[in-house]
Amino acid sequence: MLTFTAAEIGGLIGHYFWPFCRIAGMIMVAPVFGASFIPVQARILMAVALTVAVAPMLASPPAVEILSFQGLLITVQQILIGVLIGFLVQMVFDAVVIAGQTIAMSMGLGFAFMVDAQRGVSVPIVGQFLLIMATLLYLAMDGHLMLIQVLVDSFHSMPVGQAGLVRDDFWSLVMFGSDMFRGAIQIALPAVVALQTVLIAFGVMSRAAPTMNLFAVGFPAAMTLGFLILMVTLPYMRPAITSLLQSAFSTVRNIAAGA
Repeated sequence: MLTFTAAEIGGLIGHYFWPFCRIAGMIMVAPVFGASFIPVQARILMAVALTVAVAPMLASPPAVEILSFQGLLITVQQILIGVLIGFLVQMVFDAVVIAGQTIAMSMGLGFAFMVDAQRGVSVPIVGQFLLIMATLLYLAMDGHLMLIQVLVDSFHSMPVGQAGLVRDDFWSLVMFGSDMFRGAIQIALPAVVALQTVLIAFGVMSRAAPTMNLFAVGFPAAMTLGFLILMVTLPYMRPAITSLLQSAFSTVRNIAAGA
């Protein structure tokens, strides 16, 4: 008959519970995994499945009771690591939405909103279009698998324990926030420059012919030209989105590796 002591049972629970906290934290906020249309129960089951697959390959956790103060600190640390890994990649998609909103405002579609199925919030329709394209690129480059690989590697570079994220890791997150806004400008810049040129041309026309109803002519023309410009500049947005995703994964790897 098998018998277990209280310490052995606590160690067995900790061996699966703390990795589960890190994995669940990543899944709850990461792109695709954390989409609002995916039920919470499905995300929890996914986290449990990954934990069962990953935990046997990990080193033994520290001999700390889960319900103690030290155990609470370890739990919070694991959740923060998982959330940080997922949130860094999610910021790329936020940059795409910002770029789409900038383009939509320039072409007169700032009032056209639709619900984002991933997060359950209203975003400009142009931003939703670019978000779908970014999601397809993310899946095409196996971004979801790369994210899981980075998460698994983080258990070796940052094993379960009271030590984890440091100040430099949060500073890297802040610095990547500036990269996100720069990436949003890079994605939207070709279309915005072309649209602003069209609006300047309409301004010159209004000065040359003051009696012309600029709102009746300029608004539909700007919208039509906006769609044409968006179609022409779309191939130039793909490298910018891909570069932003690669930068996000590079930052995540550096943080997970403790670099």
